[in-house]
Amino acid sequence: MIEGVKVKQISTFTDDRGWLSEIFRTDENKFSPEMSYVSFTKFGVVRGPHEHVNQTDFFVFIGPGDFELYLWDNRKNSKTFGEAQKIVVGESNKVSVTVPPGVVHGYKSITESGSLSINLPDKLFAGKDKKEAIDEIRHEKDLDSKFKIN
Repeated sequence: MIEGVKVKQISTFTDDRGWLSEIFRTDENKFSPEMSYVSFTKFGVVRGPHEHVNQTDFFVFIGPGDFELYLWDNRKNSKTFGEAQKIVVGESNKVSVTVPPGVVHGYKSITESGSLSINLPDKLFAGKDKKEAIDEIRHEKDLDSKFKIN
């Protein structure tokens, strides 16, 4: 496991009305989200890989659909520098994943009907009123990048 990455199983409570899953509790996580968003990714489509200098991401993968989530530790001072991880997440493995700054991450939808993800990052995208530089180092267009999602 990459240092600082937290993977937490999400329980689903089912009854005759449907189901419910708690995805975030402040008594379990001292993390403070600044915003949230939901994204739908078509089958075979890759998002990332990229990393943040200051932002921590708190992803929630509960379905519908599954992803292959890729993580690489790109922090030179980390005990797990250079390590990589791949996890299937989503409907078949409901989890939240905390990704700290400097951990390169990306995911690929592996479900024919597509896959849904939720993120609750601790920084606003492009800052207050969307007037700041975006905290993102993108690797997906770098042909020489060691961070590849197949």
